[in-house]
Amino acid sequence: MIKFSIVITTKNRLDDLKITIKSLSKEIERDDVEILICDDASNDGTQVFLKKYYSNFILIFNKTSKGLIYNRNVLNNMAKGEYIISLDDDVNFLHPKNPLDEIENYFNNNIKCSVISFRLFWSIKEPSSIKTIDTPIRVSSYLGGAHAFKKQSWCNIPNYPSWFLFYGEENFASFHLFKKNLEIHYLPSILSQHRVDSKIRKMNKDYYLRLKRSLRSGWYLYGMFYPIKKIPRLFFYTLWVQLKNKVIKERDLKALIAIFKAMVGVVLNLPQIIAHSSRLTHEQLINYKKLPKERIFWTPEKNK
Repeated sequence: MIKFSIVITTKNRLDDLKITIKSLSKEIERDDVEILICDDASNDGTQVFLKKYYSNFILIFNKTSKGLIYNRNVLNNMAKGEYIISLDDDVNFLHPKNPLDEIENYFNNNIKCSVISFRLFWSIKEPSSIKTIDTPIRVSSYLGGAHAFKKQSWCNIPNYPSWFLFYGEENFASFHLFKKNLEIHYLPSILSQHRVDSKIRKMNKDYYLRLKRSLRSGWYLYGMFYPIKKIPRLFFYTLWVQLKNKVIKERDLKALIAIFKAMVGVVLNLPQIIAHSSRLTHEQLINYKKLPKERIFWTPEKNK
């Protein structure tokens, strides 16, 4: 019987994917684990590699790119396990030795918890220490590429909005879980590593694409979940913050273009926003905002 479904979506990051799969060697050997990988139309040999060495996995190969969120929907819906463990193709477990057992035990001992968000260390190198003073805590959202989701809870909320393309799907699900009185917990005993250097991300070619999609998804979420009276003020406030910090202070004209494109995206997707709206009441929004934010970054220095 399959208990754990480990799902990974990838595109043109074969070297990273190899490391992640190798790091899962113990999990792969378990009879109660299935591995599902969706390749989003890579052209770097990923599909050839997977067919040759991992034909025992459940493999989905897109002929054309469908986008990260679309692929996560496909994987989560295909998963047969009680628990869906979602990892980015550049994320691996560091601690403990048996993270799946830790996940199962925590869910069993916390019935209202539907999603576990892992402690995440961002760096090419492993941390100097894995010790932490962090303790489990309920949070408002989770990390898309480093979490575990109860399959039953996944089936009780709408699929991620694939038209977001990238960013925002975790908060979309978080709002729906909150409305059903289901909880998201940060579990620091499970430490994972995101093998990227966050400091040089701004130098990457996709920085402005990420900026556009991140800002746009935030506006989508305002339009779908916030009381209508609050939306204009929040929209113009976040717009001003972006213009002030990115354009006025840094004089970054490319950022201005990204912000403008984000606004255009909101206008074009107004029908989707209206059709998928599920607004919180004023009281619900207040209670939601009282929850601690998701823990995105962890460093040993903060926990000495």
